[in-house]
Amino acid sequence: MKIYTKSGDSGMTGLQGGMRVPKSSRRIAAYGSLDEANTVIGMAIAAGTYVHIQSILDRIQRDLFILGADMSNPDLTMKANRVTSEMIVSLECDIDKVDDALPPLTNFILPGGTITGSILHNARAVVRRAETHMADMGDDINPLCLVYVNRLSDLLFVLARASNLDKPESVWRP
Repeated sequence: MKIYTKSGDSGMTGLQGGMRVPKSSRRIAAYGSLDEANTVIGMAIAAGTYVHIQSILDRIQRDLFILGADMSNPDLTMKANRVTSEMIVSLECDIDKVDDALPPLTNFILPGGTITGSILHNARAVVRRAETHMADMGDDINPLCLVYVNRLSDLLFVLARASNLDKPESVWRP
């Protein structure tokens, strides 16, 4: 099987179920940003991080495949490969556990710190972009997708802070 199909050469791409849409559509922009976020998370893993953070990031990468599948399926009556409330609860548990181990946040911080922390801040920004595209879609997507990415950006923020524990955070001052 060849990697190229030539079916997208005209600027259109296929969704699950066979529908063709422009590659510039909000849906494609959203899951393109999710794919980018997954890649950036892979960079954070490759850069090296604490074992407990890596296990969370590994799960997130797998979740992002489910989220991408969910976003590529406009038929909301189909139940397979959908974001679930359990996935969101898992993110919330991770946020609480990681955040409880961090010093209280009393100021805005500048993205940066360690290489891994910086990469995770970048992943958070990419997820926020995906969220913007998804929010613009209204009822055309599984509403849990939007909740998931909102929690994911929060989790990436606390994971970036946790990755920077050995380095003082740069505080923003107006």
